[in-house]
Amino acid sequence: MSENISNTASPLRRVFAPVRALFVGDASAGILLILVAGAAMLAANSAFSNEYRELFYGELSWTPIAKLKDLHYWINDGLMAVFFFVVGLEVKRHMIAGSLSDPAARRLPMLAAAAGMIAPAIVFMGVSGGGQYTSGWAIPAATDIAFAMGVLGLLGSRVPASLRLFLLTVAIVDDIGAVLVIAIFYTPTIYLTWLLAATGVLAVMIALNRFKVSVFWPYILLSVVLWYCVLNTGVHATIAGVVAALTIPLKRSDGNSMLEKLEHGLAPWSAYLVVPVFGFANAGVSLEGLGAEALLAPLPIAIAAGLVVGKQVGIFTCVWLADKVGFAPRPANANWAEIWGVSILCGIGFTMSLFIGGLAFPDQPSLIEEAKIGILTGSAISAVLGFVILRLTTKHTAQECDDQGTQPSGT
Repeated sequence: MSENISNTASPLRRVFAPVRALFVGDASAGILLILVAGAAMLAANSAFSNEYRELFYGELSWTPIAKLKDLHYWINDGLMAVFFFVVGLEVKRHMIAGSLSDPAARRLPMLAAAAGMIAPAIVFMGVSGGGQYTSGWAIPAATDIAFAMGVLGLLGSRVPASLRLFLLTVAIVDDIGAVLVIAIFYTPTIYLTWLLAATGVLAVMIALNRFKVSVFWPYILLSVVLWYCVLNTGVHATIAGVVAALTIPLKRSDGNSMLEKLEHGLAPWSAYLVVPVFGFANAGVSLEGLGAEALLAPLPIAIAAGLVVGKQVGIFTCVWLADKVGFAPRPANANWAEIWGVSILCGIGFTMSLFIGGLAFPDQPSLIEEAKIGILTGSAISAVLGFVILRLTTKHTAQECDDQGTQPSGT
């Protein structure tokens, strides 16, 4: 009797595994982003479209800072600093004690991430023709960690752990590159006085780290001050989040992980509040009056091509060459079809791409709307295509999927 129940339950578990994956593991944050993007598109094209735009772009007369005139600005320049702070914490942890701490293990993902930023930029420039679109070259260069890992999570235990780690590491290095791109290429003017003030605050935070101050409140308070100083420097304010995170000590004086505790405390807020709010505020594109000529305009086509074609060509080619010449082996237990599928998933840009899109065309709302169309289209194609390829090609035993091979455990 019990054997029959067990035999019946096993197929049922397999049937409902994708549904369960929506609410556990890596998938939930990514699925939430998909739902938020859909909700934003519905809101922007419904009877409530005016209310949607007024909510985020209507003037906030009560704010004491004239620059922060609407909720959209507060979200992109203020709330997103929390997201970048968590990114900084994650990067530091991986650099010191995670998947980026071993020089041999980080060779491949770092090289792949670099290729995965350069190739999309080349494809973008080739398709768009440059000109007025030149400043958007970095839009398809970013990978959305939550979205990509969410799609991968839907496949459950079919995907080797080494591939999950590879995707995560590439996305983290990608984030580092995106932050550097924002700081270097999207900072038109720098105000020296505020930059000196920000440098002074940062010096105090570094000193706290050096003197092993292991309580949270001084770092949090100074992080807010640093954010305000950076806001006025001309450098995008969210960069303060990454820089502040790098000053957080890895360990407390009692040996417990201070950085990891802070990261674990903030990560759910970032994944389930900050990023969805950002997505809802930025993903809504009004399709009213948009004909085929707008949907097939050079900018959205170039962005979508960069995400779908540039990402997979750059990353897959890099991994193949590195393996063939002996520079770095491909992820353990992974075949080339699976590596191709993961390379395609890296074309899910969403959060960082939307963010860069706003910076690339600050005074051209029509181009920002076109960029959003390209980002959403390219990310959706990458998500569906990558999922289908991995679903059809992953055939591993449970032991193979649990085996990390020569890769470090990372997270």
